[in-house]
Amino acid sequence: MSDEILYGRDPQYIPRVAAVHDMCGYGKCSLTAAIPILSAAGCDVCPVPTALFSAHTRYETFTFHDTTDILSGYLDAWRKEGVELDGVYSGFLGSAEQVGIIQRLYREYPHALRLVDPVMGDGGRIYATYTPELCEAMGSLVDGADVLMPNLTEASILTGRAYPGQDLSDAQVDRIIDALLSLGTKNVVLKGIDRSDGKIRNYVASATDGVAGKHELAHDKLPFMTHGTGDAFASALCGAVMAGRSLAEAAHIAGEFVRHAMESTQYQPHHDERGVSFELNLNELTSLVRR
Repeated sequence: MSDEILYGRDPQYIPRVAAVHDMCGYGKCSLTAAIPILSAAGCDVCPVPTALFSAHTRYETFTFHDTTDILSGYLDAWRKEGVELDGVYSGFLGSAEQVGIIQRLYREYPHALRLVDPVMGDGGRIYATYTPELCEAMGSLVDGADVLMPNLTEASILTGRAYPGQDLSDAQVDRIIDALLSLGTKNVVLKGIDRSDGKIRNYVASATDGVAGKHELAHDKLPFMTHGTGDAFASALCGAVMAGRSLAEAAHIAGEFVRHAMESTQYQPHHDERGVSFELNLNELTSLVRR
């Protein structure tokens, strides 16, 4: 159920989360977001860098280095040192082969929560570095995921549907959630429904309750968009889950965190390119483990 606590937090324990994501040297997204956001929520973040970018892909000029060749040895070293994990949070992948790296983490840490942000595209477009093979491989992470967090573009890719746009009826939302749950995820957070009424809606549903038990979470829409909000949302949601909040509450916390961060972002230079600035709002997540 989406009201269920997925992680029972010991207030004196700092949970350890592998963040399987790319690293951008410039631009507010991926590990640049995940490390500080999860840390603010009281997590010990263990990065597994899937690619190295000089800047994110909305810039005209960027370098891209696929790290697939180093990751097996990277995880071998973890095992030799006895690293333990409480969660595996995956996002952007650099190659289809990296799906096997995440599945290895699932095998070696069977008790760790599986938190999947299937980063593949947005606004009906697939990201520049994603191949059809990588998109197909990404789908294999859905079955058995504790939490799946797609936007509408990613939900369409995973379920083999045409991108429907953001203005969806309740019936359309239910059909997409049903299709995602049928892929084997235990819980789904469907992001980014915009009915042009001043609200952005996210939906939380579980395989146990289906669409009949879904939660609708509406957040005030700001009059501008910025890059990196999906990564900030997913990281904040993971942090709130690991802080012991229910999934529905975690999704609400993440949505408000992103909205507040966007309010701060509008005053930063080049925010329309660089992305969401969340630094002034990290206290919202730290407060989750300070009560």
